[in-house]
Amino acid sequence: MITNPEQLRQHLLQARFEVLPLRGAVEQAAQLPAGSTVTVTASASKGPDRTVEVAIRLRELGLHVVPHLAARSITGQVQLAELLDRTAAAGIDEVFVIAGDRPEPVGEFADAPGLLSAIEELGRRPARIGIAGYPESHAFIPDVETARALDVKARHADYVVSQICFDPAATGAWIRAVRERGMTLPIHIGAPGVVDMHRLLRISLKIGLGDSLRFLRKQPGVVSKLLTRYTPEALFDELAHHLADPVSGVAGWHLFTFNEVAKTLQWRQELAQRLREVPA
Repeated sequence: MITNPEQLRQHLLQARFEVLPLRGAVEQAAQLPAGSTVTVTASASKGPDRTVEVAIRLRELGLHVVPHLAARSITGQVQLAELLDRTAAAGIDEVFVIAGDRPEPVGEFADAPGLLSAIEELGRRPARIGIAGYPESHAFIPDVETARALDVKARHADYVVSQICFDPAATGAWIRAVRERGMTLPIHIGAPGVVDMHRLLRISLKIGLGDSLRFLRKQPGVVSKLLTRYTPEALFDELAHHLADPVSGVAGWHLFTFNEVAKTLQWRQELAQRLREVPA
């Protein structure tokens, strides 16, 4: 039973949307209402300049834009300063710092903590900085190191976005664990938007979501879903109570659209309407 449908509806309407800096990303994100928050991921192949270029174009459309800065794709402090200056000049006051997927760094930054420290040393810190959290094992980093890195990154950040996890119990356990360690930053729960199922599985394998995929495949009806599309509605149902629990410190949803913004936006509007019709 939904105990606070209006609160859930507001969180849904304020969800963050994530896009990839690929062809068509600007046109897709342009369909979002003005003022919506859109994050632009980092691309190891296209480099940080492409991310910033897309972010600036989206900012010109009236969106609140958050470019990802990937430590392993930035050559050094000179390039970092240039990227921060370009975003600031465009009116972008928020960035999202990650390590990035490159096997080897192109310059002096090997991880997110190093990049966060460099941003502060440069004296160019944006108003807000986000960092990533991992509810289940990272594809390349041991669990102990992942937990330690999150605690270090949190000292320089304003909020956390969780990586995709199809298992709501794992996400809930992770939220409790980080709170028990004393991390107090707001958490945005990451979830896929409305995505072609084959594409979602392919991307999930690429980024190492093995545990999540094993969980997903055990769920009733997953075979038929493979032929259609994925929606995050089941995850929303299972995790909604965290938004109402002040101890959880959950700020809202972060939707990984994989550039299928239009489908995700339509789904959000339909679900928001259904929540409006639920008796309080």
